[in-house]
Amino acid sequence: MVSWEGHVVPFIATVAIWFIATGLIAWADNREHTTFSRSMKIGGVAGIGGLVVILFASLSAEVWAVYLGFVGALMVWGWHELAFLTGAAAGPRRGPIDPGLTGIARFRQAASTVMHHEVALALTALLLISLSWDVPNQIGASVFVLMFGMRLTSKINLFVGVPNTTSEMLPEHLAYLKSYFGPNRMTLLLVFSIAGITAVSVWFAQIALAAPVGSAEMVGASLLFTLSLLGVLEHFFLALPFRDGMLWGWALPKRAAPQRDSATLQGRNITT
Repeated sequence: MVSWEGHVVPFIATVAIWFIATGLIAWADNREHTTFSRSMKIGGVAGIGGLVVILFASLSAEVWAVYLGFVGALMVWGWHELAFLTGAAAGPRRGPIDPGLTGIARFRQAASTVMHHEVALALTALLLISLSWDVPNQIGASVFVLMFGMRLTSKINLFVGVPNTTSEMLPEHLAYLKSYFGPNRMTLLLVFSIAGITAVSVWFAQIALAAPVGSAEMVGASLLFTLSLLGVLEHFFLALPFRDGMLWGWALPKRAAPQRDSATLQGRNITT
């Protein structure tokens, strides 16, 4: 049976945070370069605060602690997103791909554009896993690892090629990333990615439905279900004719000619 407090409220909360946080990050990284330093300072405080929140919440298995750990994980994730999209932490390569590259050489150049960011994400995931290994509330680490996994699949799909691409959310200073995306095409990788994340969503849904009504386990599973469901949606965006500006146009600056030929390497959300 569907519970308002255990299923519906976590669903609404996750969608609301996803929508607002994505817009705020898009707004911050599309502003003038002179504002990036202040944005990173604010983001850094939020990220460190998120780590403290996760540690504090991990000591309790109450419903409030599950929500708190969830928010803490998103604070840390948002810090990483801001660092990448402002260019503070991307990779050693900051220019377009060399013409004519294929295979491993093309992959190496593409990887070098995001290497620093990926290492930071992986180290943070390992840190959260180690800190949450034997604690009552592991939602913080679970959320971050889930988002990391979904984000990784979206980036690989963009590298291989997807049917639908849009660059409305891509800051101008990262426009060179478009040269690393694959051709507009449907691939089995995207199909399997959507199927895999859908399976994860179903698994979390089963846990949420089977848990005691109103319990922390139900709320935590519902939060993870909604987050993975948003990951499915964002992977569908790669296959369907969807524009970022349809949802987050309010957060983007007005540009003379919106580009629609490529997608951002980071995807569109705080989740993938």
